[in-house]
Amino acid sequence: MKRKLVIVLLAVIALLAAVGAVFYVMMSRPTYKPGTLRGRSDVQAFTNPPPQRVVPEGYWQVDKKTKIYHFSKGKGEPVLVIHGGPGIPPLQSWAALNQMNGYKFYYYHQRGCGKSTRPFDKFESANYYKNMTSLIGELGMEQQLADIERIRKILKADKITLVGHSYGGFIATLYAIEFPGHVKKMVLISPAGVLKLPPDKAGMDVVKKYLSDQGKKDFDAWNKKYFDYGKIFTKDEKELAKLNIEYDKFFVEASQAKGAGVPQHISGELGQVGQIGGWSVHGIYLSLGRTYDYREDLKKITADTLVVYGEKDVYPASISEEYAELIPNAKKKMIPGVGHFAFDEDPEGFAQLLNEFLRER
Repeated sequence: MKRKLVIVLLAVIALLAAVGAVFYVMMSRPTYKPGTLRGRSDVQAFTNPPPQRVVPEGYWQVDKKTKIYHFSKGKGEPVLVIHGGPGIPPLQSWAALNQMNGYKFYYYHQRGCGKSTRPFDKFESANYYKNMTSLIGELGMEQQLADIERIRKILKADKITLVGHSYGGFIATLYAIEFPGHVKKMVLISPAGVLKLPPDKAGMDVVKKYLSDQGKKDFDAWNKKYFDYGKIFTKDEKELAKLNIEYDKFFVEASQAKGAGVPQHISGELGQVGQIGGWSVHGIYLSLGRTYDYREDLKKITADTLVVYGEKDVYPASISEEYAELIPNAKKKMIPGVGHFAFDEDPEGFAQLLNEFLRER
């Protein structure tokens, strides 16, 4: 009898190990990599937006189910501003861009956050693979990049200038790899250090060294809970948004310790449960997998690119410098005395820099 129990127990352990191995492989395997979108046989149909005739004011209908909220500032050539986070949409225009003439800056809330369509609240199914597939299909990186292409078509721009901040700089970079001929110019502001996973330069934990002793303990506890993907589908949109906000609190504390601080209205954006995305963040992360290296792909970008970063940014300058080194037609500029939000910390200096770059031939 005991022997049978031991055999059964070993069989159960083996089964659990096999399930765990399959789960790990599922989590590691990306559904998106550079070229995935462009390589679709139906790429034109997939990125063609529906007619905009009956869309509510302030929205773009990018596909049958998804409305993208947007607002704009200025008049002239269209420039698309891609926010970071991921999942942290802007509540107002940037101070630096308000000072620039000849451009119409379009700010939009990426799908799954802010006032744009949020397709999920809580998953009812116990089927992990089914839930993950649905999440990636609606909110993964391929859809985020397709939205930029759809917006370009809505704006009727043969080529569009992109301004991407933080994780939005990474998204802009991937779009420029997918559609190099559709980007006129590109500005990357403190782009995220996620060109490779696991990262060589710095990940989220770069903020940890600037935290108090208690802050470090809180960060470790948060990190464990945030990346517990085994239990992610037991959570809902609000719970995940709150977890995202917790990281932003660590980021603000670290920025202040570094001597940069965070502009007051930006702090307000970081703390808005109703604005910050929940599932959108993990849809992107899951679509990219656990390991990748996109650095060689940056050499395919043809657009003139400006990489801007702050002297006192929590994230090391080497991250931005790597983007500038890998993109063929890129130059870099460090703005002294500012942190992660140069466009609001030094509006005049940033506006002058951007004006000079955009007007270059």
